[in-house]
Amino acid sequence: MKSIKILMATLLLLSTFLSYADIKNVTTENVTIAGSCSQCKEGIEAAAFEKNISKANWDKETKVAAVTYDSKKTSLDAILKKIALAGYDNKSYLAPDDAYAKLEECCRYERIGKNEVVAQKKMTDHEHDAGSIETINKAKSADADPLKPVLDAYYAVKDALVSSDGNATSAKATSLVKALKAVKMDELGSEQHMVWMKVMKDLNFDAEHIEETKDLGHQRDHFSSLSENMYKLIKSAKPSQAVYYQHCPMAKEGKGANWLSQVSAIKNPYYGAQMLNCGKTTETLK
Repeated sequence: MKSIKILMATLLLLSTFLSYADIKNVTTENVTIAGSCSQCKEGIEAAAFEKNISKANWDKETKVAAVTYDSKKTSLDAILKKIALAGYDNKSYLAPDDAYAKLEECCRYERIGKNEVVAQKKMTDHEHDAGSIETINKAKSADADPLKPVLDAYYAVKDALVSSDGNATSAKATSLVKALKAVKMDELGSEQHMVWMKVMKDLNFDAEHIEETKDLGHQRDHFSSLSENMYKLIKSAKPSQAVYYQHCPMAKEGKGANWLSQVSAIKNPYYGAQMLNCGKTTETLK
């Protein structure tokens, strides 16, 4: 009996060694990930797994996962994003509401980060009718848009480019970088949350590059890709005010480029005074 136990232990150690051997440039980090049962363990580990690249071992009692990955092929951030998209909150990302809703009942862990402030007075059973719920939802949607500071900072960068002022553009990009870092993911709607997780790194990348240079050409190159991701983000939920998606066919050596504007009048950020009114509005988001 003892020899069988020893054999089983040896095989377990060997299988563990072989599974790690498949992953090169090994980095292992311990991360707290929300969950509540053995099905959560399966879901978390399945989301983290990528053959020869990454894997996780989540402990139901401690809620801690040992995440092992090839540091040259992926990152802890990318793995945690996939885990969140599977429905599990973690230190870097909150799971989108619809992903959480798809979890089995036994997997519905308490979402500390998603708790919302309830109405100032306790509602009676009578107040919980469809009309009351609709009123509350409308009131919530009328609240400040969590992405408005980001959009306003983006507009400031755009306006500085319209003026062809590299110094001002750099300064305004500093505010944009701060606004992006200040976004609270738990305040975003479900669809917008999903898009945010996909574009946030690229938004930060372009904003930081615009901030770091005074060269208008370089700034405008990054502004083009920044604008594409801003469009995806703003389109994913109705903005509090109309946003005009505009296109310049001459930008990027005739390939064309887009931007977002708070006004319908064309003020071209890619050419400034050279071709101030070159372009057209292709879509209005509202």
